[in-house]
Amino acid sequence: MGQFDSALASEAFNQNPYPLYHELRQQAPVYWSEAWGCWLLTRYDDITWTLQDYRTFTSLGRLTATMELPEPLWERVAPLVRHYSQGLINVDPPDHTRMRQLVHMAFTPRAIRKMRAYIEDIVERLIDEQIERGFMDVIWDFSYPLPVTVIAEMMGIPVDDHAKFKRWSGEIVGFMATPKPMPEVLLKSQDALLAMQQYFRDIYAKRRLAPEDDLITALVRAELEGEKLSEEEMVSSCVTILIGGHETTTYLIANGVYALLQHPDQLRRLRDNPALDAAATEEFLRYEGPFQRNRRIAARDVVIGDMTIKKGQLILQFLGAANRDPSRFDQPDALDLARSPNKHLAFGYGPHFCLGAPLARLEAPVAIRALLQKLPKIRLAQDDLEWNSALFRGLKSLPIEFERA
Repeated sequence: MGQFDSALASEAFNQNPYPLYHELRQQAPVYWSEAWGCWLLTRYDDITWTLQDYRTFTSLGRLTATMELPEPLWERVAPLVRHYSQGLINVDPPDHTRMRQLVHMAFTPRAIRKMRAYIEDIVERLIDEQIERGFMDVIWDFSYPLPVTVIAEMMGIPVDDHAKFKRWSGEIVGFMATPKPMPEVLLKSQDALLAMQQYFRDIYAKRRLAPEDDLITALVRAELEGEKLSEEEMVSSCVTILIGGHETTTYLIANGVYALLQHPDQLRRLRDNPALDAAATEEFLRYEGPFQRNRRIAARDVVIGDMTIKKGQLILQFLGAANRDPSRFDQPDALDLARSPNKHLAFGYGPHFCLGAPLARLEAPVAIRALLQKLPKIRLAQDDLEWNSALFRGLKSLPIEFERA
């Protein structure tokens, strides 16, 4: 067992990973974890290189590389393995480029700007529903229903199915929470995945017969017009978009609110200068980004630092560590809403840069600005908050009390 493996498995790391990130970066920036079965990277420059160079560091098979299963069980989880061997985030160019171009039309800055008024209306409604109570759970009452409503609208999915999405999403990514998932966790993730895939296949079939003005119809139309997007690729990509389109923004907003409550000087700064909201969002992404772990597989033997990574070995990129690398960020553990430059890696880097970044960068400032304007006196309702240990970094709950404007 490596010197840091016990710390990596600790609850202290789950609650606050940043001290260990700093230790790893200083003492073992390219660290082989026996317990996790992969190399851990914590330096900004190493991580940008491995994100950019897809020929050396491939996405193919990256999410199933640590599965250690007997042969009969491999057959049982074949649908899960197949899903994570295709689709938008699991392949490299040129397949990735082809699929991304088809989906990108819904996420261009111009397309996203048209949604601003719609997003503002949802934000106002969500706050108004809670305002008389003087209390809300920021996650469950606000930062979750906002992005899931928006992404469902874009895709053409009924709002009434929100609870279904949340349950499926949490279970699908559940197997990624640990480096070597147990068979029962894999099977639970697969059950949820199969349910969501069937849901999208049903919608896909309906849109072929009755097109609507939504993303799934656009993908159906592309297929009918001869673009090379199979139904299986479409379903896989829709699962990815739905999960990524609401989970990350849910925790971006909630983590931002929590960071402000932990730093009253920065909260006052943002109240006094609302025009800082875009820069503040970038700092929330850097300081406490919702997506902190990414994976690649070495496609050839390669040296990083003074360590040799063998072909086929898994690399885990700690994006949260890169975003606090003192070689790139002055006072990296400080929250500075006007930080500039701020070239964080919260949305990744290179060919797989997050497709939904423009949408998150619109939703979060609108949401947080409205909270601060309509609820001028907000405070934590409890101190003993618990962080998720799943793929996304975020609190399980964020209860606040407030007085209305």
